[in-house]
Amino acid sequence: MTAPDFLPSHVVPPDGMATWAAPDPGRPTAALDPLLPVQVVDRRGDWALALCSNGWSAWVDGRLLLSVPHGPPAAGQSPARTADPRPLLGALEGELGRYRRLVEELLDGRLDGESFGREARGTRLGVVVDGEAVWLYDARHERWCYCDGRSLETYAVTAGPAARSGERDAPDPPGASGEEPRPPPAEDTAADGPPPAPTRLGDVR
Repeated sequence: MTAPDFLPSHVVPPDGMATWAAPDPGRPTAALDPLLPVQVVDRRGDWALALCSNGWSAWVDGRLLLSVPHGPPAAGQSPARTADPRPLLGALEGELGRYRRLVEELLDGRLDGESFGREARGTRLGVVVDGEAVWLYDARHERWCYCDGRSLETYAVTAGPAARSGERDAPDPPGASGEEPRPPPAEDTAADGPPPAPTRLGDVR
């Protein structure tokens, strides 16, 4: 039976997803079925408390949930389907500019190698552009996002949810996450087609 106040805000990714009894990676519980409607009732950093229609709830990696639209936007509001990609694009542009300035200072002799390494430590950037499709790395949330120019959606995560409920610590040095995600073939990224499905937590190491 559906709970009387249940209003789905998200659905589970097509591959299903893991759940936890608390916002703690050490307390796993049952998995959620693919495309199951859920209502997010609480958030703690990367974590989201997902409520199911039968009243059962569990913590999940909130970065992977797919948002459910609720009607058309009101007059004067943006018709964007999901997150606006411009803030992340701006952040990446700023970080790339900062790294370029460090390189220029190193090559001009204004910065020694040790200082360069110290200043650049923790910088993690990732951008893959293929026509209208772009994959952006969000270092703050340790995830790759897919953008078709109009909206931004989680494509893959490079680590599990943060062990604590607040913001993440500073990212690890470059290369610490191992493999980088490979973009899908160009024919899968047409502007009029759906974006790639987010990857399950267990699929990314």
